[in-house]
Amino acid sequence: MGAYIRHTLVADPKFACRAYKKNLLRRNQKCLSKIHITYIVEWRTHICNIWEYSYLFFSKVPRNQLKMSKTIPKLANPNLDTMPSDFLYHLDINVSNTQDTSDIQQRFGDVRVLCTGGTASRMRELALYMRKVLGVSDPSDPVDLCERGHRYAMYKVGPVLCVSHGVGSSTFSVVLHELLKLVKYARCQDPIFLRIGTCGGLGVPPGTVVVTKDAFNGLLRNEHQIAILGKLVVRPAQFSEDVIRNIMEYGADPKDGFQTISANTLGTDCFYEGQGRTDGAICEYTEKDKMDFLQKCHDLGIRNIEMEASMFASVTKKVGVKAGDVCVTLVNRLEGDQVTITMDQKHEFEQRPFLVVGRYVKKLLQQ
Repeated sequence: MGAYIRHTLVADPKFACRAYKKNLLRRNQKCLSKIHITYIVEWRTHICNIWEYSYLFFSKVPRNQLKMSKTIPKLANPNLDTMPSDFLYHLDINVSNTQDTSDIQQRFGDVRVLCTGGTASRMRELALYMRKVLGVSDPSDPVDLCERGHRYAMYKVGPVLCVSHGVGSSTFSVVLHELLKLVKYARCQDPIFLRIGTCGGLGVPPGTVVVTKDAFNGLLRNEHQIAILGKLVVRPAQFSEDVIRNIMEYGADPKDGFQTISANTLGTDCFYEGQGRTDGAICEYTEKDKMDFLQKCHDLGIRNIEMEASMFASVTKKVGVKAGDVCVTLVNRLEGDQVTITMDQKHEFEQRPFLVVGRYVKKLLQQ
């Protein structure tokens, strides 16, 4: 059968063409009602729009055999395309030839999900849990692929990476940039980034799992602010609606014995003053000031407070990579600032996001 190309998207040296049923020959009744087919054509010179309305021939494919093309992250930095090599310093991964990344593809090309969390020990524990979820039989200890970097820890379980990011946006942003470059060089298809961690709750009991919708910064704005070259740059901070919906659909279970909710998240730059705590080394506001602030957060639909969400949402949104944030609350900030649960309770609570994310990842990889 044939179809006329309706749109031509030019990206030298590649062309991406979309074909729609509107232009399909009428005799092909068994085709999908709407078809998106991506063709990549290697080309050596820059040609603009000369293929528009070209005639495209392809074989008829039954509905259940039509496979959609996958998306490989392109990121938002054209300089990466001209760099001969790239050393991902904090991960201790050297991309010796950016024009031929077959070695990186061999090591990481199968990665579909990148799970991140604060501590190395928690990510090691998550890696062991993912072995059970994915049915990986391996009695050996997980290997830290970034051990020589002395900064972060990275464990690989089949198509899942488990990577530590430290505390706060500043340390997380470093490893996030390098992980995004890693999936680009590895040509990972449709990678999904997840953060799995702990947080303070807001009007919800300790142990509640919160899946972030919109991330707010310390100014209570749904955005992330960063100073670049002496200027303030503001970017929106929303997570992927698809990821949120699927985590809630496949990850949450009423039989779990704890609540999993989807709500907004406050991501601050400081654990103490930035989150309105009165138990830090400095406090220049009253208890009433704090409670007024927390109530304002609650009125915005914010149900948890942590230190990474706004940066994480804005960076992944900027580069067009899907992401989600899944955290468990350790305290209800409307009732106090101190974390009073026992270490055993804390460890049990930390397993809850594992359970939710594990179900989601298993379902995702089955598709």
